[in-house]
Amino acid sequence: MSVRTTPVVAASPRHENLVRISRMFALFTGVGYLGYLLLLAAGILSLSSIMASWWTPTMVAVVFGPGLLLGAVSRHGDGRLMRGVATTAALSFFVAVVTWPFAWNGTRIEQFQAVWFSAFPGLASLAAVVAWPAWLVFVHMVVGCVSVQLINFVARGDVEPMMLLPEILFAIMFCIIFVGGAVMALRTGRLLDETTDETHATAATAAAQEARSVERERFDALIHDRVISTLLSASRRGADDVPAQAVVTLKELDEIRAGVEADRPFDPASAVIHLRATAAEADVGATFEVVVEPGDGPPVPADAVRAVGAAIAEALRNSRRHAGPEARRSVRGVVGSSAVTIEVDDDGAGFEPASVSSRRLGIAVSIRGRMARLPGGSAQIRSAPGSGTTVLLGWERP
Repeated sequence: MSVRTTPVVAASPRHENLVRISRMFALFTGVGYLGYLLLLAAGILSLSSIMASWWTPTMVAVVFGPGLLLGAVSRHGDGRLMRGVATTAALSFFVAVVTWPFAWNGTRIEQFQAVWFSAFPGLASLAAVVAWPAWLVFVHMVVGCVSVQLINFVARGDVEPMMLLPEILFAIMFCIIFVGGAVMALRTGRLLDETTDETHATAATAAAQEARSVERERFDALIHDRVISTLLSASRRGADDVPAQAVVTLKELDEIRAGVEADRPFDPASAVIHLRATAAEADVGATFEVVVEPGDGPPVPADAVRAVGAAIAEALRNSRRHAGPEARRSVRGVVGSSAVTIEVDDDGAGFEPASVSSRRLGIAVSIRGRMARLPGGSAQIRSAPGSGTTVLLGWERP
């Protein structure tokens, strides 16, 4: 029989952090375009006289329109639309650069003046950050800075040629601070998303492994507690409970094969009923005196009730096999919302607990091991030759 396990589901890629940071920079870029439009309005009007009549209004719309739209779609547009608008804003800047020589009428500007679009080549590169890979963004920034400084150099006319290179380098160094920061911020968001995906995938794998381990332990315990016990009972003469044990064993095997989940918590009264039924299946002749502790509280976890019940059943089966034919067995204890305390006693032959081999799975696995795996669980075995055996089982809410 194969053990039913939970399949590992690959975590789907997540981009929450990257998208959030991209939207933040898109909004920042849109606000930047609005700010530059307001700050440069007077300069744009003053320089319109040296340009063809069609050029200034057209280029203002072409350059500033996509940038302002990028800020608008940053909050509510989808990622594909935002990247498309960002690409348009980045490229439209070069429309002004390329068309300027054809629209300029040759009139020189003062040395302290500059063409209006030379004030924000880095802002256009910030728009590119939202949509393009880092290397292409830096190419865009360098080309933009060089081209606008060349236009300024030509438009001023009488500027010393040796001043061109410092102007270009200054523009590049000024813009790279903001563009580089944006690139690193997006890279951080991308790495955070990748780390989150990896963490989720690792957690899913660990959960699947834990589920497989739990199912194997459940199956191993069933083999020992039910199958082997049924076979041992069948090997004894006069055993009249073999059919009942076999029915219960087959039922539990069917539940494992069907993947039945039994994790609904028990109220204390239902927990006592479950423990009584489990004890009766293992030894119908054992006395059962487990009571409900007075008081209200949260229900007892199903894992705790089933683990204690399985340990009770194993303790009773061990007693039937080893305590002697005349031994009497009893189950006593208290079940409450915050704790369960059970004693399984017999007055039989007893044994020396220290002498029991670790290969004896009844005690090592089905009692001590089971209770040790239960959070808040405990198990103690007290016995001596000729003095009977007491198995103490406990659970406390962590």
